[in-house]
Amino acid sequence: MSKKKKHEDHEEHVDESWLIPYADLLTLLLALFIILFASSQLDSKKYDSIMRSLNNAFTGGEAPFAVSNLIPINDAANSTKNNNSNQNPPTKQESHVDSQLAAKLQKEEKDLQELKKSMDAFIKENGLTEQLTTKLDQDKLTITISDKALFDSGSATIKPESQQIAANMSSLLAQYPNYQVEVAGHTDNIPIKRADFETNWDLSAKRAVNFMKILLVNPQLQPSLFSSIGFGEYRPVADNATLEGRAKNRRVEVSILRSIKARDAIVQ
Repeated sequence: MSKKKKHEDHEEHVDESWLIPYADLLTLLLALFIILFASSQLDSKKYDSIMRSLNNAFTGGEAPFAVSNLIPINDAANSTKNNNSNQNPPTKQESHVDSQLAAKLQKEEKDLQELKKSMDAFIKENGLTEQLTTKLDQDKLTITISDKALFDSGSATIKPESQQIAANMSSLLAQYPNYQVEVAGHTDNIPIKRADFETNWDLSAKRAVNFMKILLVNPQLQPSLFSSIGFGEYRPVADNATLEGRAKNRRVEVSILRSIKARDAIVQ
């Protein structure tokens, strides 16, 4: 009899009722992940609504999650920024400085755009599109002049017929007299060794100085705002391995510098 009873004990089934709440929990977790994924691009109102529904589903109320305290990330960042602004509001003097800076930046941009437009018109009217180019960026307006438009090969003397380029440029610059101007000379990497120019440094520097001198013949320009520099072969814009590339590298650049940068006018 004892053996038979022992056998019956082994035949008893394990209680599996725990599988029901476990399956429900997995279903709810799956639903949670699906909803969170689907709501990742929703706006804040829909986000709050979904979270409130989840709170109710899990807890029967809002207490544990305190939905009203949930703030979307973007709103939280904006709230922090606004709080910081409220804690340290700009003074009237700071606001005035910011307004002046923005107005100065706007005028500077207008001046350089107009100067570029005038220079582009001169280039087009005189058929110089292959010899002169202009470029305006956040630092300066650059007028690039091919060396063949100004000089004979290996020379730093501006050709008489090319002096009109400098004369016209100086007239345009005189309309905007308060900007710093830098004249830079550049060469290719072919070595030069002559009595007057031992290196490309010497040639590029002399070309820059000679062009600047012609610009400053105009008495309306302020010499104190002008400077010249020779970069030799060390600021190429093209590959010196080709004839075309070397021709592009032999140039004079006249840069009208911005007095302020766009990033300086951003109100912190």
